[in-house]
Amino acid sequence: MENIIIVVHVLVALAIIGLILLQQGKGAEAGASFGGGASQTVFGSQGGGSFFAKLTGVLAFTFFVTSFSLAIIAKNKADITAIDPDIPVLEQVAPEASDIPVLPGAATDSGASDIPAITPELAPAPAENQQ
Repeated sequence: MENIIIVVHVLVALAIIGLILLQQGKGAEAGASFGGGASQTVFGSQGGGSFFAKLTGVLAFTFFVTSFSLAIIAKNKADITAIDPDIPVLEQVAPEASDIPVLPGAATDSGASDIPAITPELAPAPAENQQ
């Protein structure tokens, strides 16, 4: 069913492109008043304007219907609840203490921090009030 809709969708899209290329612009009507040969048209002196406009509308409606149908089919195929239960799930394991490399000469975990402590020698002097 999906393949049939795709084929119809592509054919309608190509038909719309061809139909739009066959239509005349608004400026072409001005040349007909100077003897543009309106009697030589396939659709008579009125031209094919109304026929092409109606056919373009029908093809555009068909294009939208096929687009909507393909979107519904794609949504149904991508059902989240149909996940395969056979897919393995990877578990993240925290490294053990022995797996962590230790630099030579580095302090062991004795509660020391990487942030240096402020000693009284390095502490800033209290500000004195000057009046």
